[in-house]
Amino acid sequence: MTDSATTSDSVTTKTIFIKMAISAWDSHNARVNKLINSLSDEDLAAETASGRNSGIYLFGHLIAVSDGLFPLLGFGEKLYPELEDIFLKNPDKSGHAIPAISQLKEYWNKVNTKLSNDISHVSADEWFARHNSVSADDFAKEPHRNKLNIIINRTNHTSYHLGQLVYLVKK
Repeated sequence: MTDSATTSDSVTTKTIFIKMAISAWDSHNARVNKLINSLSDEDLAAETASGRNSGIYLFGHLIAVSDGLFPLLGFGEKLYPELEDIFLKNPDKSGHAIPAISQLKEYWNKVNTKLSNDISHVSADEWFARHNSVSADDFAKEPHRNKLNIIINRTNHTSYHLGQLVYLVKK
């Protein structure tokens, strides 16, 4: 096999792997959209199980985590940094004022629209570069701590909370 064939195979493998990861990311976000849009405000205000987080808290948490991807992946600043204190640094029912569900839905749509646009402009090599929370020295030792791994991790995170939000569906 020639060097150019090896390089071509490597680029194709990278591209396929990236496409798989981004497709999973898009699919899970679409599932959250579908579920959130099928639930009433009353449904979202309810706890997923007795003594557990409310749907609105979990939804706000997902927004805050996705918003955190902008600086982590080098796409710019968070759109809604105020959500971090409410949904990441504090638990549900901590007494913080939670934005209205309609406002959170708007935030979710804006964050995901901008993320989709930014993601579409990332080259294959950039996906395998370090993200902004890992030092160059640590990345040299652990190259798996790259931008694509962040998307994979956040997809799993979304999947976990989607599984909790499903409990809000009335049977």
